[in-house]
Amino acid sequence: MHSRWVCFHSIIFFAALTISPAFRQGSAAQNTEPRRIPPAGINVSAEDRRALQEGINALGSEIEALRQSLKSSPALLRLLPDVEIFYHAPRYALSFNEFFKPEEIELAKAELRQGRERAAALRAGQAPWTSQTGLVVRGYRSEIDGSIQPYGLVVPASWKPDSAHQFRLDVWFHGRHETLSEVNFLGERQKNAGQFTPHNAFVLHPYGRYCNANKFAGEVDLFEALTSVQGNYPIDENRISVRGFSMGGAATWHIAAHHAGLWAAAAPGAGFAETAEYLKLRQDPAKMPPWYEQKLWHLYDATDYAINLFNLPTVAYSGEIDRQKQAAEIMAGALKAEGIELVHIIGPKTEHKYHPDSIREIDRRIDSIVEKGRDQLPRRVRLTTWTLRYNRMRWVAIDRLERHWERARIDAELVDSSTVDVRTMNVRALSLEMAAGQSPFDVMGRPSAIIDGQRIEAPRTRSDRSWQAHFRKDSDRWVSVERIESDGIEKKHGLQGPIDDAFMSSFIFIRPTGPAINDRVRRWIDAEMERALTQWRSQFRGEARVVDDTDVTPEMIDRSNLILWGDPTSNRFLARIIDRLPIGWNSTMVSLGRENFDARRHIPILIYPNPANPDRYVVINSSFTFREQHYLTNAQQTPKLPDWAVVEMSSPDQPHTLGRVATAGFFDEKWRFSKIDSTR
Repeated sequence: MHSRWVCFHSIIFFAALTISPAFRQGSAAQNTEPRRIPPAGINVSAEDRRALQEGINALGSEIEALRQSLKSSPALLRLLPDVEIFYHAPRYALSFNEFFKPEEIELAKAELRQGRERAAALRAGQAPWTSQTGLVVRGYRSEIDGSIQPYGLVVPASWKPDSAHQFRLDVWFHGRHETLSEVNFLGERQKNAGQFTPHNAFVLHPYGRYCNANKFAGEVDLFEALTSVQGNYPIDENRISVRGFSMGGAATWHIAAHHAGLWAAAAPGAGFAETAEYLKLRQDPAKMPPWYEQKLWHLYDATDYAINLFNLPTVAYSGEIDRQKQAAEIMAGALKAEGIELVHIIGPKTEHKYHPDSIREIDRRIDSIVEKGRDQLPRRVRLTTWTLRYNRMRWVAIDRLERHWERARIDAELVDSSTVDVRTMNVRALSLEMAAGQSPFDVMGRPSAIIDGQRIEAPRTRSDRSWQAHFRKDSDRWVSVERIESDGIEKKHGLQGPIDDAFMSSFIFIRPTGPAINDRVRRWIDAEMERALTQWRSQFRGEARVVDDTDVTPEMIDRSNLILWGDPTSNRFLARIIDRLPIGWNSTMVSLGRENFDARRHIPILIYPNPANPDRYVVINSSFTFREQHYLTNAQQTPKLPDWAVVEMSSPDQPHTLGRVATAGFFDEKWRFSKIDSTR
């Protein structure tokens, strides 16, 4: 339930500016034995190991004592993660062989001392770091796996704890560095402010849960860290910008395009913006993955979401001779196709780093944009998505799609004081929502929504000048509804798949305790579950929570996605719900849709709404679906399986695949098999 290794790198690390782009983003080659990521660390002497372990044990005991003594002081107990970050960083580095340089050992000892200092302060009812300016490191407990995750802050000198002034905040996404652990992250964030430090502004340096370009749990880390910062400091939500370089530039393209309505400005530098062209897969058809994996590129390819930047001022940067200029160029092409010209600042004769003149120009533009702030009620909103995971832009939300993994669009405009015009594509239900004080409609009048040319009377503006309207498509006609309710189980935001989506919110591994259908199934399950635990720890810096199938509680069912390992014989919870899942599985046969497979050689993998709580998922026999080979390049860290699959267990496990996939596909919008599940 704790954080693990992290891959952080800011371009302020000058050595990284000279590392080749192939190293920074990884090689796309399909090696049978990819290099270990993170790599093995150096040897730690017996004396240092003993000293570190004693310090870890002492701080751990102090933390547990504080956890008990502070129960009557919720405000202080809430600050305990600020201490725990100094416990976990050395513990993980020592336990998992992640000291990469001799000086990191002394750094870990210093962090243990810092942890004890913070613990002593809390014990005395104080927390001096919460009023500190300059470079500060803090932490939070993640809802995903209960881990303690750190983040760094630059706190402006002008801030005071009793300040009523709201401050600008810039988010800086770090680059890729495979040998930077939590120990190094905490050390660097307390001595180096970073590449950009705007005047009178906070800068948030998210940890990002390792080398994932802020995707999956790394994406959630941004929002959890941001929530922590906003709970501790007076941040102006309309003056938050997102920035980054290299892998951090890729993160910026992703976060900007998928969450464009949240930010005042975006400033991506280098990085990558999509998968196929960046990895040159289309140049060799033999390299192209299965049809469903190609569809799943629509989850993270920023090019597919380019029109969302209509709502977000964006300033891109590239070095003139940087091969990763490709990211801005392909985004410029995608934006041009939508009628938008990208501002692309180019550092003359510059490789993979910022040119000094470009820094000044970027600052000038971003400072001007953020000073104005995010438009609180843009009159026109344009939104595109391919999945309900990314379904909102300012006052517009897509609640249901006609079909996932095909482009959906909304173009909504406030025409006058009584009318909103909405044009849609591939949308079945939508909501228009304006917060208190924002509605432009006459409180005494009755506004109209024109949706795809059809005029519909909408609800009135409320007395606090808030407004909500919900619409659902009935055949070819739009109707106003009081709320968007599910007609049976439907794909909706946060419950739309694919398998990897289950690991972006609270999840628990459910371990089987009974005998498996056969020994082959048992061996496969044991190996894959062990691999899942190890790889979650190494790639997303947490410890997956594990409970036996006999110990599942109503609270777990209510609050978490349940990852069920085993078969209906070995896993009691799976046996309890198997008749309400869209599969058949016994000792001889696995059935999905109209297809049957020999259960002695095949095993099903799928994600589905939990029949015991349809607002949460169950996943059968899978963790996140990209594997060791894909760690070599962040552009390959995309979902490798859709909603369901059948795997032939006799196939050898490979670092780029879990075996031969006999069949795979997507459920339809009501979580049913359809005739085209297994076709392109």
